[in-house]
Amino acid sequence: MRIARSGATGPKPRNQVLRTAASAVVPPSEINGFLDRVVIGECIASLGRLPPASVDMIFADPPYNLQLEGALHRPDHSLVDAVDDAWDQFSSFAEYDTFTRAWLSACRRVMKPDATLWVIGSYHNIFRVGAALQDLGFWLLNDIVWRKANPMPNFRGRRFTNAHETMIWASRDANAKRYTFNYEALKAGNEDVQARSDWFLPLCTGAERLKDANGAKTHPTQKPEALLARVIMAASNPGDVVLDPFFGTGTTGAVAKKLGRRFIGLERDPGYAAAARARIAAVEPLADALTALPTAKRDEPRVAFAAVVEAGMIGPGTVLCDSKRRHKAIVRPDGTVMANGIIGSIHKIGALVQGLPACNGWTFWHFEQHDALAPIDALRGEMRRALAA
Repeated sequence: MRIARSGATGPKPRNQVLRTAASAVVPPSEINGFLDRVVIGECIASLGRLPPASVDMIFADPPYNLQLEGALHRPDHSLVDAVDDAWDQFSSFAEYDTFTRAWLSACRRVMKPDATLWVIGSYHNIFRVGAALQDLGFWLLNDIVWRKANPMPNFRGRRFTNAHETMIWASRDANAKRYTFNYEALKAGNEDVQARSDWFLPLCTGAERLKDANGAKTHPTQKPEALLARVIMAASNPGDVVLDPFFGTGTTGAVAKKLGRRFIGLERDPGYAAAARARIAAVEPLADALTALPTAKRDEPRVAFAAVVEAGMIGPGTVLCDSKRRHKAIVRPDGTVMANGIIGSIHKIGALVQGLPACNGWTFWHFEQHDALAPIDALRGEMRRALAA
């Protein structure tokens, strides 16, 4: 998805840090003409045509400035299909840095106040990009290591195999506190374990890899859709505008359309743009129910255990226990519980009986329901649904 210097290639339920998506800043009419389109032209000039504060998320796969010196061959003397295109070549680090600062500045102008930007790169360029981001006022949130399941080996045997690339995730500035981060959805999809910053995914291969009539790669650095899906699901909401200033063959647009987001693709090469348009036209968006995000825990109505007792959902004198029936507590009419003669909240008493510093009493304590144990959190869920009705 990388391409060209000033050019192109590259490629809200609320649950964010608050965890929430940025609100619209620009009237929709000003951005509508660019939505779900591939704009052909140099990326910096094309960014200048977009209205300010108009996009929710950016994914950028800029030139890596690989600095390849001549052809690269395998041990059997066959030629490696390496990235040696003109758009990836710069005369000096200074020229590359000037280009990087220019497109990053142009991106920052079109970001909503709480939008975020992702940039992917290798050891050749990502550290220079990171320094430019900080110099320009972006606030770094994470660096993500994409560990490749099937990396290309180092044929000369003079270095370690380059088995990963790095993505930097940044907010527009340090004051962006309500940027989108779908923490709960990511955790639920990761078997209820907090999502990590190292991602193990394969390269783009097989039927997903676009090829021309001669069977050659349409684009040398096409990124896998699984990578973009994780990025987009992590940091945007359905209906958000996702911009890719280095659109290439359109992986960002294809995934955005599938996941119910709007996209804007900037691409200077008409051939890549044509491939991207054909690819995206064939994408069928998923049903809204499949892309809707769960409500963040912190955004749900607050319900105290006392309210559950007052509503008659559980009565005073009810005996609570843990899931293995090792500890017991008695519900009191004021919403506190008592165990071993000590009175306190469901959280305090849950921690006390276990000898722990803290406890989530909602999930620790259970009650008898239909000859089985159910967590008292189920009662809180019933009350929340009633409040939302």
